[in-house]
Amino acid sequence: MIRKIYSLIIVFVFAITGLIIFDYYCPYISECFGYDLEGHGLFGIAMANIVSGTIGLVVFGGFGMAVAPSITNFILSYSERLAITLSRIPTSDILVMVLGIGLGLIIANLIGSPFAHLPIIGPYVPIIFSLILSVVGAKVALRKHTDITDFFARMRGANNNIPAPPTEAPKAQVMEKDIKAGPLGDRLYSNNKLLDTSVIIDGRVMDIMAAGFLDGKVVVPNFVLEELQKLSDSSDNLKRAKGRRGLDLVQDLQHSYGKQVLIVDYDFDDLGDVDSKLIRLAKQTDSSIMTNDFNLNKVAEIQGIKVLNINELANAIKPVVVSGEEMSVYLVKEGKEPGQAVAYLDDGTMIVVENGRRYVGTSIEVIVTSVLQTAAGRMIFARANHSSKN
Repeated sequence: MIRKIYSLIIVFVFAITGLIIFDYYCPYISECFGYDLEGHGLFGIAMANIVSGTIGLVVFGGFGMAVAPSITNFILSYSERLAITLSRIPTSDILVMVLGIGLGLIIANLIGSPFAHLPIIGPYVPIIFSLILSVVGAKVALRKHTDITDFFARMRGANNNIPAPPTEAPKAQVMEKDIKAGPLGDRLYSNNKLLDTSVIIDGRVMDIMAAGFLDGKVVVPNFVLEELQKLSDSSDNLKRAKGRRGLDLVQDLQHSYGKQVLIVDYDFDDLGDVDSKLIRLAKQTDSSIMTNDFNLNKVAEIQGIKVLNINELANAIKPVVVSGEEMSVYLVKEGKEPGQAVAYLDDGTMIVVENGRRYVGTSIEVIVTSVLQTAAGRMIFARANHSSKN
């Protein structure tokens, strides 16, 4: 909808521009026709104005329709980057900058007014002063950020009969306050986690949040929701089930954790795949990415983005098993090699038991012989402890 509105505005601006330009050249159009078009017309409007206006509207309006998509994409892309940049600046910094720019423009107007009547350069002097002093005002205001905010705090306290806070605070408190209020405050304290499609479909992020291991905001970009919606509308039963499970999980996260879960309407029209959009959004907002996608994990790490892989977390918290350790396992099936049997730990780790084939369907004591760690997980090799069979 926003794109259509922008496109209509652009076409309208081009059409009006063409109308004004061609109306300016009315006398030349009259000469081309060899007829006094300015002396004739309809409804009090000169024929020259009608002809020139029609030509201007058609020519420039058509040109506006041709370039409107490109201009709209540029405006939306630039406004998105500007909004993300401004959102990382603390609100107090923005207010202080606006105050500094306003004071700079007032001083520039006072200084530049006497020069406005000078020949040739007079009209441009106030503009130059405005540009220079607005930048200087913003920089000075940012450097005096603490003094300005303290001044307004004291003024508010005086109006409300509230005692002013002590002028000196412990150094640790001052340092923390200055860092949080500074231009890099949001960057230093950014704990946002961007969820990708795979980690939403996986579903374990809900359990991790319930355990309290995720701080900061959990962010679900709109383009990730769109991919889940496409999966849920797929004709393939498996894809449709995954998409619907992902959408249900996002809804459960919103209901369970409220403001900690954010749905953001960020998108990048120049990028096609969701992984590239996630990487760009993470870089622009200094966020981490939560994913189970091996390829996305590697690409994000190469570009310096922090990645939280739930599969790696699951492997890291599995209980440590060492060679020679005894444990009791239930053998569920035969192994691939002769005499082998297979068991599983509670966390899903596979145990291959040598000489355990005849004990399938029973619980036995085994002795761990070796542990194999792979990218897909962990595999334990053991042998049956015949002396203590249950």
